Amino acid sequence: MMSDAISHTILLGIVIAFFITHDLNSPLLLIGAALMGLVTVFLVEFIQKVQKISEDSSIGLVFPLLFSIGVLLISRYAGDVHLDTDAVLLGELAFAPFDRLVVNNVDIGPKSLYVMACILSLNLGYIGLFYKELKLVTFDPILAGVLGISPAIVHYSLMTMVSVTAVGAFNAVGAILVVALMIGPPATAYFITEKLQHMILASVFFGILSAVTGYAASFWLDVSIAGSMATMTGLIFFTVIMTAPRKGIIAVIRRSCQQKYEFAGLALLIHLLTLEARKPGGGQGQADDLVNQLQWQASFFHRVLDRLVINQYAALQANEIRITAEGRSYVQQSKLYRQLSGYEV
Repeated sequence: MMSDAISHTILLGIVIAFFITHDLNSPLLLIGAALMGLVTVFLVEFIQKVQKISEDSSIGLVFPLLFSIGVLLISRYAGDVHLDTDAVLLGELAFAPFDRLVVNNVDIGPKSLYVMACILSLNLGYIGLFYKELKLVTFDPILAGVLGISPAIVHYSLMTMVSVTAVGAFNAVGAILVVALMIGPPATAYFITEKLQHMILASVFFGILSAVTGYAASFWLDVSIAGSMATMTGLIFFTVIMTAPRKGIIAVIRRSCQQKYEFAGLALLIHLLTLEARKPGGGQGQADDLVNQLQWQASFFHRVLDRLVINQYAALQANEIRITAEGRSYVQQSKLYRQLSGYEV
């Protein structure tokens, strides 16, 4: 949410800096955007602390206000300048190679390539130098303060880098793709691993994958490049969220069903032990009677019973169900049985 807000509100910083310099190529635009990103973070946190409202609500107040002011200023005072809301939101990556960087009358390549390469170097250097501080402040800001690390300085320095990265990508890709690539790949990586270093590497991989597949899709379908990349970011995210081995929806549903049948099987075995305690030496239970006693659907009961028989926890002979030695050991080792061991039937 904060990245989304910053990537939009820096428009106001760009507009104000342009009104001061009247030059779209001035480095003050980058400085103005970065400062507006910090102003956004400060206002959100100020409202959150003073008014005691949630961060989402604070962002919902600050983000539309600053962004709409920027849009109004562009519409009213910069109508004849190559600075419009469509470029801000969507960008046009296909035209980025035509904005050339010329040094001493020598064309050395697309300007966006060098701008983003410099910002990439800054980000890599920042993470490399302050990785420990960033990790500590993110997961335990109290401990960081005790160790002499200022959470506020680390936080605002990170927000500065977010602002600089967002404004650097503004001209080429627009705010929508900036938000998509800032949020989508890390969110996708979170479903793959819980180790921070692996998560960072996975985020880079998913970001590159989204860019490559998005560009290929845009070329094939003849649509917006930035829009295709943002779409692929979402598709990759939903693919991973469905199929991730531990946290994916399919894995969670499968694990939930497995736990359901394991618990039902354990309950059935405990019920058989209860019947055995009531009638020592007798048959432990008829299948039809057990269905009525447990008030289960017959189909569900037989699926549970089949699992117990396959695992050799129970044996079925002439419609009579008996618990095996393996089943008795399995029940006695279970936490549920130990919790119920003091219950008198």
